[in-house]
Amino acid sequence: MLTEKEKMETLSRLVIQLNRVSDLDILMEHILSQARRFVNADAGSIYIAEDKILKFTYTQNDTLQKRLSKGEKLIYSTFSLPINEQSIAGYVASTGKPLNIAHVYEIEATAPYNFSKEFDEASRYATRSALTIPLTSASGSLLGILQIINAQDDDKNVISFSEKDEKMMLQFASIAAVALERAQMMRTIILRMIRMAELRDPKETGAHVNRVGGFAVEIYEKWATLRNLPQKEIDLNRDLLRMAAMLHDVGKVAISDLILKKPGRFNSDEYETMKQHTVLGAQLFLGRQSDFDDAASQVALTHHEKWDGSGYPGHIDLVSGLPLSGHTDSAGRPRGKKGSEIPLFGRIVALADVYDALSSARIYKEAWSESDVLTTLENGAGSQFDPELVDIFFSIIDIIRSIQNRYADAA
Repeated sequence: MLTEKEKMETLSRLVIQLNRVSDLDILMEHILSQARRFVNADAGSIYIAEDKILKFTYTQNDTLQKRLSKGEKLIYSTFSLPINEQSIAGYVASTGKPLNIAHVYEIEATAPYNFSKEFDEASRYATRSALTIPLTSASGSLLGILQIINAQDDDKNVISFSEKDEKMMLQFASIAAVALERAQMMRTIILRMIRMAELRDPKETGAHVNRVGGFAVEIYEKWATLRNLPQKEIDLNRDLLRMAAMLHDVGKVAISDLILKKPGRFNSDEYETMKQHTVLGAQLFLGRQSDFDDAASQVALTHHEKWDGSGYPGHIDLVSGLPLSGHTDSAGRPRGKKGSEIPLFGRIVALADVYDALSSARIYKEAWSESDVLTTLENGAGSQFDPELVDIFFSIIDIIRSIQNRYADAA
């Protein structure tokens, strides 16, 4: 447990730490982890406000996590709550006032809000103390709700959140809200770019790129964990990859509608033109300003390369788009990158993108059954896909399914 001095010192560093995180999903994980650490809480959740509802977006629970095998992750169903005074989170969202409840099962009958026991009963968890704080922007608009559960003493006994805890969390929430608003703005900008691409190509939807980004991060995290990479490095790369993966097909905005929206199969010339979206997308990130530019360029350029070297665009000079000397085939075309020549992020997004494309219904096709999709991925291991990444994908299939449900296509 942190001392009061350590809490104040950590709080002063928090602005810098949170502002280093750009992706919204990754940021919420950091916010919740830090909040729980501040007050030694066993569990917690973040709800994001959208219109007149709260979306249950991110959660952590140490007690439930300990019941899982090493490397497994908790999987939660997503749901929404109306912003009204009937639930604890809804009450805080409606009134803008924090709630510090010593025992959620002993809420007075006169209170407008109540605690739902459904989660506890389903998971065999015992919620007791709860501290619920609004996350508001500088202008006063509601961004979401931070809820932390079951404060603990040094011996892991559940206790109430103190008045000091509440004051500390209010300070924490004001810092977290600034970072949250910035990350939401970044996500909005990315999704607007995707909507621009969607006007050209109906396959590029916001739900699709969110799923691909989510899949990619989970695959990378498992890959990195197997190699015992430092957590700091893993966190940085997850943040970069999540956003870069969302922009994997942004180069399609430069492809002619005559090709992009053609209902039938491409002829050879049209296919060659279509393949240029990888180069055009990568070129958007020339003139490097940050590590994100490197990651986004790498993903855009290489997510159609194949493990056996039969993919595209292959070994090219990114500025000119011409083949690199010494890396051409007998016809003078760029040789495809093969195996580990393909950057890790490109190999990961290639797998995530194909899985989602096959699993999703589009105007021109029905969604494939999961068994058919998984068989295709399995058969593609060692030819189209990095075989190790395919193994990792299958080992986290439950997490993949939960991401699909979270970012389902609009009805």
